[in-house]
Amino acid sequence: MSQYDRSVETDADEERGDPSDGDASLARRTESRVLPAEVFSTLGNDTRVAILRALLELGADERPVSFTDLFDRVDVDDSANFSYHLRQLTGHFVRRSDEGYAFRSPGRKVVSAIFTGSLTERAQLGFFPVDGACYDCDGDLHGWYVDDALTIGCADCGAVQVSYPFPSGGLDDRTTDELLQAFHHYVRHHYCLAADGVCPECTGAVETTIVREPDEDDLDIAVEHVCQRCSYRLRSTVGVTLLDHAETLVFHSDRGVDLNTEPFWQFDWCVSDERTTVVSEDPLRVRLSLPCAGDELRVILDETCGVLETTVAE
Repeated sequence: MSQYDRSVETDADEERGDPSDGDASLARRTESRVLPAEVFSTLGNDTRVAILRALLELGADERPVSFTDLFDRVDVDDSANFSYHLRQLTGHFVRRSDEGYAFRSPGRKVVSAIFTGSLTERAQLGFFPVDGACYDCDGDLHGWYVDDALTIGCADCGAVQVSYPFPSGGLDDRTTDELLQAFHHYVRHHYCLAADGVCPECTGAVETTIVREPDEDDLDIAVEHVCQRCSYRLRSTVGVTLLDHAETLVFHSDRGVDLNTEPFWQFDWCVSDERTTVVSEDPLRVRLSLPCAGDELRVILDETCGVLETTVAE
């Protein structure tokens, strides 16, 4: 396998960074890197895909698989040919040790994407009723799945409460209620990760800013998350960023509402900016009002969506 090595011979102290500098960034050394085109080339072979499938079936997540067991599982007569293809996967997708072969993280992600249908299937799901009411007109909600995204919108006025990419494998063996609960956790997890500064795609550092009058949105105030590593972008309401905020969770929990399980699209402050107000332009400050059981939690946030102040109005 053609790789170009980016490792550099350095002193141990240089690799770890200066421990006396508390703000020093982690010293990162790239051992090797595969060019994007080579990744697709490596995977564009039936034998290599069969090896990845065999590793999955033989439990390479839990323990290394021996060469013999792997060879016996793959329909290849020539052991030399098999060894060649296994070597192409070893290093970046597969880890080799004295005990055998096991997945590395990129290999496991490839397996998940291929064999759960994320890359190989297109699914559609027609309209189905969804509990809750439209934030705009109080009409009934419906959901549908098309073009790899699950959307929940109003059947009366057409307002979209949420639309987000969702792997088609999430539709398998689930009732409608189970699908919606899985979708809630999946999307909530992504938004909360981004709000915490972690990219949902590559785990790189995310920069979060509040945007006034964003393009291509029905919002006057939105939040934009941008990964500094892979340029992944996620646009949301201000309210969604508070789904994992401790005081917001406690405020609702004390009033019998569990934000961990209640679908977030049932709260107007999560799917619209109707309860979001700009209280200062310079510096930018916004206030979000969260009603629950007759009380209201008021949250002041700065331009990076950091919480500055919370008060409860009873």
